[in-house]
This record gives sequence, C-alpha cells and structure tokens, in this order.
Amino acid sequence: MTTNELDSYYTLPFTRLPHPRYQKKGPIPAYEMIRHSVNTHRGCFGGCTFCTISAHQGKFIASRSEESVLAEVKEVTQMADFKGYISDIGGPSANMYKMEGKHLVMCQACRRPSCIFPDICTNLDTDHRGMTSLYRKVAAVPGVKKAFVSSGIRYDIIFHKTRDEKINKGNEEYLENVIVNHVSGRLKVAPEHTADKVLEIMRKPSFDIFFKLKRFFDRVNAANGLRQQLIPYFISSHPGSTNAEMAELAAETKGLDFKLEQVQDFTPTPMTLATVIYYSGYHPYTLEKISTAREANKKLTQRKFFFWYKPENRNELIGELRKMNRPDLEKKLFGKK
Repeated sequence: MTTNELDSYYTLPFTRLPHPRYQKKGPIPAYEMIRHSVNTHRGCFGGCTFCTISAHQGKFIASRSEESVLAEVKEVTQMADFKGYISDIGGPSANMYKMEGKHLVMCQACRRPSCIFPDICTNLDTDHRGMTSLYRKVAAVPGVKKAFVSSGIRYDIIFHKTRDEKINKGNEEYLENVIVNHVSGRLKVAPEHTADKVLEIMRKPSFDIFFKLKRFFDRVNAANGLRQQLIPYFISSHPGSTNAEMAELAAETKGLDFKLEQVQDFTPTPMTLATVIYYSGYHPYTLEKISTAREANKKLTQRKFFFWYKPENRNELIGELRKMNRPDLEKKLFGKK
C-alpha cells in the first residue's frame, strides 16, 4: 500500500462514531480509549511469534503523509467532546513510522520473518528524526494541549547503533522527546519476558536492553523533574516458559522494584508460529521439543509468579520453588534461605 493510497482512505467522510446499534448500549470502553487517537501507519516488521499484525497488516510499513496526519488532528480538535488531548499518535508499533529498507529490492527478495530479530537488518532505515518532527507539528496544532504516544515502542530499534552518529543521536532525542512531552504519566513497553530462551522463541530482544531503557527513562525524568512510571508488559505460559523461567522473571522484576500489572497469559492465535508450537509441542523450524503449559492449573501457577507479592500466592509459590530446588529465588522473593 502506498502513502497516497493510505492517505486517500483517511479523506473519506468517517463519522468517528461507533455504529448506531452500539451507541444505545451505553459507553463503549474500546471507543472511549481511541476516539481522539490518530493512526500514522500500518504494518509491522517485528515478526513476534505470538502476534498476527504482520499477517493481517503486512510486514512492510505503509505510512500516511504528514499532511494527512495533521489534517486528521485538526478534525479531531473540532469534535464536540475534544478537551485538548490526543490520546495516541501511533500505529502497531509507534516508532516504525516511515521506516523501510534502504534498498527495497533487497527487502522484496528477503525471507526473514523479522527485520529486527535476531539482529537489526543493516538495510533497515531506523532514523527516528522524522517522527520527532511530526510529533512537534502535531503538538503545535491549535487546540492541542497534549499529544500522547500510547502505542507500544520498540526500544531495541532506538538503542541500535548505526554507522551514522546523527541518526544515533536523533533516535535518543526521539525517546527523550516522547518521555518529556508525550507520556501521560506512564510509558508502556513490552519486553514480554526476561529469559533468553523464551525471548528467542518469541523473537524478542534480550532483557538487557530493557535495563538500558530504564536507566535512560530514569535519567530523563530526573533531569526534567518528572515522576513518571515505566510499565512493562509480560506474557506467562508462552511456549518455552516453565515455572523456573517465571520464577526468574519474578525475581528480576522485583529487583527493578516493579509490582506487575500489565500482564497476560499466552492465548493461541491463528496464523502465529507460537500457536503452532503450542499445539504441536515442537518448533517447526528446528523440530526441537518445546515445553508448553497447556493445562489450566499449570497456566495459573505461571501467572501467579507475576503476583508473587500477594499474600494469597506466597505459600503455593514457595512450594513450587522448593520443588525446583531454587532456594536462591526463594530468598530473593520471600527472604528465605
């Protein structure tokens, strides 16, 4: 899909309202969340094995022009219930706007399921400066008090070092600008897990990069007198994740002073590699047998490790740690030797 084609769809006379059959049933939470948001692009080249976005939106990013985005922002400011706050300027991953291969012929011949795993492709243009410019223009539209970036951000792309120092600097300036000017008190990101073996199956980067993000986030907040939160998303019971990996996740996040809220249990989803592994028990690329929690009680136990700090989970989790012979993790989580 070209930029002109995508722009043309946004010139159609949408009402920006739910279908009339739903309006009579009272507030619609999903609509309340997105009614003042603006989509900048479609597609995702992340290739996460549990996600269908690249399957139904495509691996190649289709971006709207700045003019199209700004025209919609102006329309939003004219809505009767608009109070000055754009709830989201983004897409499937907020910081993939206008990103594509430097040489598209190479991309068309490429068979990699992800452009950024196991490493970031040298042919991928990761320059964030265009997004920083767009955000500033959106914020300058009359009637806009604040424009938030609520879509997920792939921070591994931001911290990737290219051979161009101007791009490297611009990428960090993008993140600093988001933290200072476009966060509504919480920056949400999705490391998904802490264990390398699970992250490899997910096609997600090492959790080490999250530590780098947290240091950067804390430093920017301190420098600007802000008291904002970094909120990580995690998944339990993903293929490859056992109680041992979940216990280590609990200890790792406790060490970062997190009490997790934004979590989910793995749900098989059509068209994803993770679902093939879930149902077959094997990784189809390597034929390696992959441990997967399918039974409700096993999935529940993994989920409880997210909430190790709740008194009602304490005894059960201590019992699980003792079965695993992990006194080190018991001590980290519950102060026991």
